[in-house]
Amino acid sequence: MKKILCSWFLSLFIAQLMLAQGFFPENGPLYIDTVVPRIDITIDPDTLTWIYENPESETEFHAVFVFNNGTVLDTINPVGFRLRGNTSRYSAKKSFKVSLNTFLKGEKYYGVEKINLNGEHNDPTIMRSKVMWDILRKFDVPAPRANHVRLFINGNYHGLYINVEHVDEEFVLSRFGNNDGNLFKCLYPADLDYISSNPNDYKLEAGDRRVYELKTNEESDDYTDLSNLINIVNNAAENHLICQLDEVFNTYDYLKIIAADLYCGDWDGYIYNKNNYYIYHNTATGKMEFIPYDVDNTFGIDWFNIDWATRDIYNWQPEGEPRPLYTRLVDNPELRKQFTFYADALINRAINIDSLIQSIEIRKNMIAPYVADDPFYPLDYGYSYDDFLRSYNESTGAHVKKGLYPYLNERVTSMNAQLENTSMAPVIKYIRHKRESGQQIRITAFVDVQTVAEMVAVLYSLNDGEIQEAEMVHEENGNYAVTLTDISEETKVSYQVRVTDGLEQEQILPCEARIINPATGDTPLLFINELMADNAHVIADEYGVFSDWVEIYNGDSEPVFLGDYFLTDNPDSPNKWQMPDVSIPVGGFELFWADGDPTLGSHHTNFKLSKDGEEVGIFSLQLIALDELVFGVQSEDVSYGRMTDGDTTLVFFTTSTPGSTNAPNSIDETGDLPYLIVYPNPATGQVVKLNRKINARVFNSAGKMMFSGSQISSIDIGKFAPGLYVLVSDDGARVKFMIY
Repeated sequence: MKKILCSWFLSLFIAQLMLAQGFFPENGPLYIDTVVPRIDITIDPDTLTWIYENPESETEFHAVFVFNNGTVLDTINPVGFRLRGNTSRYSAKKSFKVSLNTFLKGEKYYGVEKINLNGEHNDPTIMRSKVMWDILRKFDVPAPRANHVRLFINGNYHGLYINVEHVDEEFVLSRFGNNDGNLFKCLYPADLDYISSNPNDYKLEAGDRRVYELKTNEESDDYTDLSNLINIVNNAAENHLICQLDEVFNTYDYLKIIAADLYCGDWDGYIYNKNNYYIYHNTATGKMEFIPYDVDNTFGIDWFNIDWATRDIYNWQPEGEPRPLYTRLVDNPELRKQFTFYADALINRAINIDSLIQSIEIRKNMIAPYVADDPFYPLDYGYSYDDFLRSYNESTGAHVKKGLYPYLNERVTSMNAQLENTSMAPVIKYIRHKRESGQQIRITAFVDVQTVAEMVAVLYSLNDGEIQEAEMVHEENGNYAVTLTDISEETKVSYQVRVTDGLEQEQILPCEARIINPATGDTPLLFINELMADNAHVIADEYGVFSDWVEIYNGDSEPVFLGDYFLTDNPDSPNKWQMPDVSIPVGGFELFWADGDPTLGSHHTNFKLSKDGEEVGIFSLQLIALDELVFGVQSEDVSYGRMTDGDTTLVFFTTSTPGSTNAPNSIDETGDLPYLIVYPNPATGQVVKLNRKINARVFNSAGKMMFSGSQISSIDIGKFAPGLYVLVSDDGARVKFMIY
C-alpha cells in the first residue's frame, strides 16, 4: 500500500521555496520606473464630487481604469475607486485607491488586486517614499514596489503621484510563497505593548477601526499568534529572549528594517509613532514578519522639531513610551551587535551615497515636467515649481527643514559616528528541511557573518542517538545546503545548524533541535484527482454558489477514513484543514469546496484555490505527504487533474467530472475543442506553449500583429516586449497572456 509519487516540477518548486526567505518580483510594466506611466480614471462627475465631499467614506464606486506606459495600453472596466489614507483625505491633493477585483471577481493586473495612488502632498520633492521603498528592496527587505505615475480623472490632469503596491494576500504570496497566515494592519497607537494573556484583548479599537486589524482569515478572527508574539517581546526573560523570539518572529530581518527606518528617518512608523506597519504570520516558517508601510514622512520631513538626521539610532523611540519590539532588541547585547552590523552594512556597503544621489537626480529630471504642470501641487503648502527644484538641496518650509540631499549626507555621517565598534555573532536564518525521495533529507539555511564563515554544518542525530556532523555547502548569496542520505522514512531526525566565523565566534540555531518525524506505517493511495480553480458555471455547492473544488480519489485496495488526513494548499502548513469524518470506498471519490469558509459545512475547506496557480497536498496526522499536485494558471470552467484516475499524467479537462471518474474522452487532447490555454501565463521565458495545435495569430495591446503560424503548439516570445498580448485561433478561440 505504500506509495511514492514524485515530480520533477514539484521538487524544483520546493527547492526554490527552501532556498531563501523572500521573493522579490520584478517591477514589470505596472511599476516600471524608467518612464512615467499615465493612469486614466473615468467616473461619473457627480460621483467624483460626492467622493470629495465625503472624505471619510470607504465606499468604492464604479470607474474605468486605463494604464499606459508607452508600451502597454490596457483598460479594465469596471474597477472600484475611492479615497485612501488618513490625514491626506483632507488635503487638497488627495490620494486614491483603485480596486481591480471589487466588481470583477478575481480580477488582477500584473498580479495585483489593488493600486494605491499617493499624492505625497507633504513632500515637495515627491520623491521621499519612492527612495525609501527602493532602499528597502535593495537591502533585501520584502517591501512594496513603487513608481511615479501621471493621474488623469475624467480627462483632467490631477498631478504626479506615486503608485505604491498594496500590502494584501497577493503581496505576501509573492514575497513569502504563502498567503494563508494572519495579516495584521497595525495603525496608531499600535505599540505592541503587553495587555494580557487573552488574545481578544488585542482587538482594541481606536476611532472606528481596530489598532491591530486582521485583514485575512477574518472568519476565524483568531489573535493567538499576535498575542503570543507580544507576550514574548514584553515578558521573555533576557537570557531566553533570543531563543523564544526566534521561534515566533523573523528577528534578523527586522533588525535590517530597523536600520533602514532609522537611516531614512521614518518617524511615522512603529518605532517613533507606533503606526504604519503590517505583521504577517508566515506559515512557511511559522514566524511573524514585519512589513513597513506608508513611508512618506521621511528624510527630514518633521512635525516635532526633531533633527532626524542626527537622532541616536540606539535611542530612537519617544522618551517614556513603550516600543518593546525595538527597545528589547537594541538593548539585548547580542542583538544590538547584529543590528549594528546591519546598520553599517546598509550605509557603507548596500548604499553608495554618491550613486544614490545621482540616481535620484536622474529621476528628478524625469518627473520635473509633470510637476511643473501639476495643478494640485501648489494647493496644500503653496509650493511652486521653483520650490520643487530647490527642495532637493534646501529647506522648503516649516515641516521640511532639510533638503533631501543634505539629509542623506548628514545621516550617513551621523550614523557612522554613532555606530559602536563591535563584532556580531553569526546570524542563521531561513532554516528549512524537506524529505526527498531516495531516503534523503535536504536541509538549507542562510548565513550572515561579519568576517567569513569558516564552517557551516548540520548537527544531527538519528532516533535520538549520537550527534553527527555534516558540512553544508555554500550555494549562492549566503545560502547553504546539505543533503543527508540513507535516512529511512521510519527514522526520526533531530538537527541544528552551527556556524563558526573567522573570529572564532560560534552560533547554533534553532536553540532547540528541530524534529523531522518518521513516516511510520503504510500510507493509503489517496490522490488529488481533479480540481477547478476558476469555477464560474460548472457545478454549484449546496447553497447554489459556484465555488472552486478539489476531488479526492481512493486508489487503494481498502476503504480509507478521511478524518485521519489533512488537505492543504500550502505544503509548509500541512495540517491546514482536517478532512471530515467520512470514509471513502475503494475506487471512490469525495468532492470538497475550496471556498475558504468551513462554517458552511464539513466539505468546505478553510482555504481557496488560486487561479494563478499553486500547490495542493494531502498529509497524514504525522504530517507525511500522501499526494501533492502543483498547477499553473487556470482558465475559467476548465478543470485540471489526472488523465485517468490516480495516473501520473496531468491534463486539462474541457468536460470536468467532479465527484466521478476522469473518463478519457473528457480530456482536452484534440485540436477541434474550443478551449485554448497558454502557459506559462504570465510568461517570463523564451517560449509559451499551447494545450493544442492551432492556426494562430498574436496581437499586442495596440492591435499590431506580432506573430502568425499554422498548426503550432508553441510560440517563441524571446523578442516580444513586456506587455499584454492576445492569441487568436482560426476556430474563434481567444486568450490573453502577459509577458514580464
